[in-house]
Amino acid sequence: MIEIWGYISMIVVLISVMMKDIKKLRMINTISCIMFVIYGVALGAYPIVIMNSLVIFINIWRLYKGE
Repeated sequence: MIEIWGYISMIVVLISVMMKDIKKLRMINTISCIMFVIYGVALGAYPIVIMNSLVIFINIWRLYKGE
């Protein structure tokens, strides 16, 4: 079941990078990163958790700054 979650997360990442509007890209990418954090925790793969947590922070920071 967790593998399916990983594939769904991957699809959400692909959808996010197809966005032309940078705000939509960042919002959808943040959702995909949250999904990957859940996936990484379930697997015990902390490099996945750390990297996606950092991307979440960057996306939120850029959205807050209006970039």
